[in-house]
Amino acid sequence: RRIRDYAGRSWMVISKIIIILVPLIMLVVLIDKSLPLLQDNGFLNILSGNEWKPGAGSFGFRPFIIGSLYVSILAILISAPVCILAAIYLSEYAHRRILGFMQPVIDILAGIPSVIYGVWGILFIVPFVRNVIAPAMGIESTGYSILAGSLVLAVMIIPFILNILLELFATVPRELRESAYSMGTTKWEMVKVTVLRKTGAGIISAVGLGWARAIGETIAVMMVVGNTIAIPENIISPGYPLPALIANNYGEMMSIPKYDSALMFAALVLLAITVVFNILMRLIIRRFTIKPGDHEA
Repeated sequence: RRIRDYAGRSWMVISKIIIILVPLIMLVVLIDKSLPLLQDNGFLNILSGNEWKPGAGSFGFRPFIIGSLYVSILAILISAPVCILAAIYLSEYAHRRILGFMQPVIDILAGIPSVIYGVWGILFIVPFVRNVIAPAMGIESTGYSILAGSLVLAVMIIPFILNILLELFATVPRELRESAYSMGTTKWEMVKVTVLRKTGAGIISAVGLGWARAIGETIAVMMVVGNTIAIPENIISPGYPLPALIANNYGEMMSIPKYDSALMFAALVLLAITVVFNILMRLIIRRFTIKPGDHEA
């Protein structure tokens, strides 16, 4: 028994070490690969530069960083309200049969390959932006734009966030709901007072995870966003997110000096944005987490 217990503890410790080491190794490797570019061009110059001409040794990442933030933030602004309202309806208002029907549908949507979403975006979202949204705003557009990428990305992350929210709302004890009803609250007041208040930190976490998933998405966004190296003037303008930059150019890096280092730096920036955002989300979650005595107060 002692041998089995020791072996079990050892595997747990090894698993924990692996989980800690993997991101650290990724960070060290990306920093090491990025050093040739950083030593010659300077960190701030690279981040603030607008010009991307690898052949001339000019690597400006500002258009790509802004494109990534525009697409991912707009996608989360579109998807988060839809997910929260849908989760409230399915968990609190809808019949159990509807919830039972929707759960496998949500799982199917989450499992569809991203390239399929990209094809759907080319066939439906891009023409919709070109023929409907752009004329309504008085702008000419090919349809390949920040908005098209955001809409496709929003649809992709909806099942991911929705699944988390449904599981989260299911953890709220029935006693809390019944206590709210006993005080004469309406259905919506009960939802606000008990469900949303109890799961507030979890909702923030779910949205944050959705954003982290969105900013790293590559294929579907790359197919509809336009891939134009310029700072977008508006949401109808094309953009060029960091994941698309890496995916589009990685095969060409060997023929141009510092191209390898530049693309590794793009991956490093993407990792840094994700880490910083997750730290901020943790701080926000800690701020809004309900402490044990809050309900009694």
